[in-house]
Amino acid sequence: GIACHCDITNTESLQAAMDAATAAHGPARILMNIAGIGSARRVVGKDGSAAPLEDFAKVVTVNLIGTYNASRLFAAACAKLDPLEDGERGVMVFTASVAAFDGQVGQQAYSASKGGLVGMTLPMARDLAQHGIRVCTIAPGLFSTPLMRTLPEPVQASLAASIPFPPRLGKPEEFASLAAYIVTNTHLNGEVIRLDGALRMAPR
Repeated sequence: GIACHCDITNTESLQAAMDAATAAHGPARILMNIAGIGSARRVVGKDGSAAPLEDFAKVVTVNLIGTYNASRLFAAACAKLDPLEDGERGVMVFTASVAAFDGQVGQQAYSASKGGLVGMTLPMARDLAQHGIRVCTIAPGLFSTPLMRTLPEPVQASLAASIPFPPRLGKPEEFASLAAYIVTNTHLNGEVIRLDGALRMAPR
C-alpha cells in the first residue's frame, strides 16, 4: 500500500494524492470515502449566543463537500477504464452515520453533513450508471474506533449497553466486512445500509 497525506477539500492536494496512488498501484476501481470530522454545538449556547457559522461550515465542507470532491475526481478517472464483468468499471462507498437519521442534540452540523451523503447516494448512483460505477453508503452506529477508545471505560460500557443486539460496540472488521461485500456484490447499488445493531440514538 501507499499512504498519501492530502486535504480532501482541496482539489489540487487530493488530485496529487490520487496521482501518487495511481502511479504506485495503477488506476483505482474502488473508492472508500471515510475521512470525516465532527462537532457538538447547540444552536444557542448557554450564554445565549448563536453557534458560530464557521463551525457548521467546516464540518459540512469536510464531510459532504470533501466526499463529493473525491468522488467526482475518482469517477472521472474510473469512467475511462475498460469495463469488467457486467460492464462495471468501479465502485465507491460513502461513510455516513446513524446520526443522519437520528442525530442528537448538538449534532446539527454532523447530522446535516451525513444526511447529505445519504441524500447523494441514489442520485449519484443513477448519474454514474451510464459509466458502470456503483455507489453505496454505510451508516455505522457506535464503533470501537481509536477515538472511541479514548473515552473512559464506564462511558464506553454505557454506550455499548444502549445497543439492542449485540450489546457491544461495533468492531472495525465488521465495517470492513460490509465494505468488502458491497465491493464484490455488483447488484448492490444506490443503497444506504445501517450497521448499528438496531441502535436508535436518544435525543441526548
